[in-house]
Amino acid sequence: MTFNSTRICFLIAISIIGLLHHFFVVSLWWLVLPCLVYSALIIYGSSVIQANFYAPVYCYGESLEKEIVLSFDDGPNSEYTPQVLAILAEYNAKATFFVIGKNIPGNESLLQQIDAAGHSIGNHSYTHSFFVDFKRVQGFKDELNQTAESVFKVTGKRLKLFRPPYGVTTPSLAKASMLLNYSIIGWSIRSLDTTADSEQVITRRVQSQIKPGAIILFHDASDKTIQVLKQMLDFAKANGYKIVGIEQLLKIKVYE
Repeated sequence: MTFNSTRICFLIAISIIGLLHHFFVVSLWWLVLPCLVYSALIIYGSSVIQANFYAPVYCYGESLEKEIVLSFDDGPNSEYTPQVLAILAEYNAKATFFVIGKNIPGNESLLQQIDAAGHSIGNHSYTHSFFVDFKRVQGFKDELNQTAESVFKVTGKRLKLFRPPYGVTTPSLAKASMLLNYSIIGWSIRSLDTTADSEQVITRRVQSQIKPGAIILFHDASDKTIQVLKQMLDFAKANGYKIVGIEQLLKIKVYE
């Protein structure tokens, strides 16, 4: 079910009710039902990135091999990003960092370290504001372009990957991503490492869902993430899982 098919079904439903009202005096109160269903589907499709409601989203890899991808949102962070990079280097693991543009000034060296270590960088908007999802197409394009230019000035690379803030998608976001030729990246495992959950709960949540092709969402902005990451990497190694780059798992380009 996509946004377009949902809209068509909704229009058909209200048209049928309108005809029934005209020819058979059926109550217009029946219009409430398709309106409620339509609203519920819009909310679901917008908030659940795996629904692919407004645009195609990569949420996992079609792999039979025991390969998984690590991703980190909301950096660069002067306190936690260096710790994440050190752990990844210790385990010889690659990851994708979806950066917020406004966090780059003052942290340019961290961005260079991410790039130099062979990790990939993705776009996570410029402001990541609470109201970002209410922006129109040009507003989303500005968010993406500001971050892309900030990354380009530091690394000389043009971004092709975009992860929507909060994992929320909208028609405007989908159109802006398409116009700027971004691949939208979601996840199959959400660690919820920024919640009040304990390290033990977060670790169990992640480990219980790991399977071939998984894309795991962490944030390089939390002390709990550091501890969970170590345990997850130990678990992956013990169970024969290989941490690979997102370009390898999804067979897509990460830069222009």
